[in-house]
Amino acid sequence: MSTRIIVFAKAPLAGLAKTRLIPALGPEGAARLARRMLMSTLAHCRAAALGPVELCASPAPDRPPWSELALPAHIELSDQGEGDLGQRMARAARRGLQQNPQLLLIGTDCPHLNPALLQAAAHRLGQCEAMFHPTCDGGYALLGLRRFSPRLFEDIPWSTDRVAELTRARIRELGWSFYQGECLRDIDEPDDLFWLPSQWLGAALFDR
Repeated sequence: MSTRIIVFAKAPLAGLAKTRLIPALGPEGAARLARRMLMSTLAHCRAAALGPVELCASPAPDRPPWSELALPAHIELSDQGEGDLGQRMARAARRGLQQNPQLLLIGTDCPHLNPALLQAAAHRLGQCEAMFHPTCDGGYALLGLRRFSPRLFEDIPWSTDRVAELTRARIRELGWSFYQGECLRDIDEPDDLFWLPSQWLGAALFDR
């Protein structure tokens, strides 16, 4: 079954991307790390070979920050558009499920989203209507859907420790079959750098 992977990402610009890591890495280092995480995530999505891979970008992908990046081949591009994170994700999810029977929504902050994990998530999703991998800070790193409802994205306090809990409650309200995968780690705060692969941290500190 074809699975669309939609990757949500900000342009990896100093002062815009991974701002909570600036105290540890500086603006340029945080931007270099964001660029490495973006490229690695897109490469893993392509290697998973599940179906179309879409980069849902902010700002719009036709803006200069993106035109200066050599993105991997065969990546579809879309604009996140206006609104809070929930509104932007809801639009992407609705559109993605009109194009493919199931989808995975991910960000670029989780180094554990490798091809094998993405393939396993798509396989598990084929047996239920929704699934996610929570993160240790109370969010989620991956949301898989075969059905759409805006309720999954409305009135969620994004970037808090209640995101996974409330999303799970919404899925139960909808009566959908559901699977929760293992807890993963996002790289958001300076303390999270401990969990970062050494080559990614090297990119932040030394790449030019």
